[in-house]
Amino acid sequence: MVSLRCKMMVKEELRKLGIEPVSIELGLVDVFEPISEDKKKQFAARLLMSGLELLDDKKSILIERIKNLIVEMVHYDEEMPKVNYSEYIELKIGYDYTYLSNIFSEVKGINIQQFIIHHKIEHVKELLLYNELNLTEIAYKLHYSSVAHLSTQFKKVTGLTPSYFKSIKEKRLGNLESL
Repeated sequence: MVSLRCKMMVKEELRKLGIEPVSIELGLVDVFEPISEDKKKQFAARLLMSGLELLDDKKSILIERIKNLIVEMVHYDEEMPKVNYSEYIELKIGYDYTYLSNIFSEVKGINIQQFIIHHKIEHVKELLLYNELNLTEIAYKLHYSSVAHLSTQFKKVTGLTPSYFKSIKEKRLGNLESL
């Protein structure tokens, strides 16, 4: 729901400046007419007060679009894409994957695949904590080839096995309930 709140806030700030947005997507705003430098500075200042940032250069915008797409794909979409991630990102962003990958690595210091793995493991942690799915179901949901593959990646990223991670969280919750 954060993105909906952000969209509404961005729309409101644009309207206060007399700018009517055509569309507002996470990380991208289309407007009918070019925005003057003065209004752009005012808008940037208002966004900053709300904890948001105006990105103006092409690389930053592309990276934000890639990051937002990955976060949405991993955390919010009901199903992961059936095509491989490079094809999916290329289709959604509209640029050659190699180009996107090079820019992403140059600016973020990690490649897109590592960023996806990190977010998949974060999602695995959430799913383990909710205790609604077992590890086999989680592996299937996030398109891991096997539970062993998921467990190996999980341990590589967190230093813990999924079952040990879950037991630690259960102990902590048990300790909180006894207070």
